[in-house]
Amino acid sequence: MIHLESDYNNGAHEAVLRHLLETNDERSQSYGDDRFSQQARELIRAACQTPEAQIWFLAGGTQTNATIIDCVLQPFEGVLCADTAHINVHEAGAVEFTGHKVIALPSHEGKLDARDLRKWLDAYFADDTAEHMVRPGMVYITFPTELGTLYSAQELTALHDICQEYNLQLYIDGARLAYGLAASTDMTLPQLARLADVFYIGGTKCGALCGEAVVFPKGDAPSHMLSRIKRHGALLAKSRVVGVQFEAMFQRENNTLFYLNIGKHAVALAMRLRSLFVERLGYKPFIDSPTNQQFYVIPNKDLDALRQQIGFEVWCPVDESHTACRFVTSWATTEDEIAELERLTRKMITR
Repeated sequence: MIHLESDYNNGAHEAVLRHLLETNDERSQSYGDDRFSQQARELIRAACQTPEAQIWFLAGGTQTNATIIDCVLQPFEGVLCADTAHINVHEAGAVEFTGHKVIALPSHEGKLDARDLRKWLDAYFADDTAEHMVRPGMVYITFPTELGTLYSAQELTALHDICQEYNLQLYIDGARLAYGLAASTDMTLPQLARLADVFYIGGTKCGALCGEAVVFPKGDAPSHMLSRIKRHGALLAKSRVVGVQFEAMFQRENNTLFYLNIGKHAVALAMRLRSLFVERLGYKPFIDSPTNQQFYVIPNKDLDALRQQIGFEVWCPVDESHTACRFVTSWATTEDEIAELERLTRKMITR
């Protein structure tokens, strides 16, 4: 069975595990004051070209989103996002649990459009009863989106400019950032850091056992962040566990960040998967994703045969005879697995 259900269905990249083992016997400070976390912060600052950045390590994505959104927003403020956004659909109301409303706007292939954002903000601030409503305080996007699509530099700049105009924080969820940057033709980590007010670099889905690195690139995080994070139950006593992993992932490998090479590997195999599904099996893309998340419209008659060979996620019905399904490559997917999949699916080709 070839497992393409998600990019967090394996343990950790061997280089990350090796570094954990190499440093395991060394005693260190706790709560993020260890030398591994400090070194990881310096490596991240250098990669982002943000020497003043403040960085914290948290355990997982939902915890990070709920904690950071609550820390940044005032009690009466809400967060704007696309209706397909992770915080709106797949986080069990974690943000609302902190007391902040998630305000969903129409999505376009998973993305929030700057024109929709401006239209909503213009209407809000033109309303004489706005003081009686949840006030917008933040715009949330993911890079890449829930559908594997990417914001161009122009699209992201447009959102940034509107946030600046309306004094909103732009928060970028980078759970799959390695794969987004690997697939992007015009976005780099330093560019993203310049446009975001706060973002996180995903580890859990990108080769780490667990962990995300929250970055305030301008060094303007809310006061007493350690206390705020601890109040949310998100402060790791053994923070080195995440720090060590990011120290490993932000080393340079052949003049490129190891973290970015992890993304390139997964995206390259996703493109082979696309060739197999579209060109050989004749399946239509459900959405045109350039990243490691691939979505295809599968005839229902083929689902059982595919399930015998591949682990994948059923996304949604398309019509009575077709279903959209998601196939996800990752740092752990191998070329041999894709080659085996190509061999196994030859018998399905009847066209």
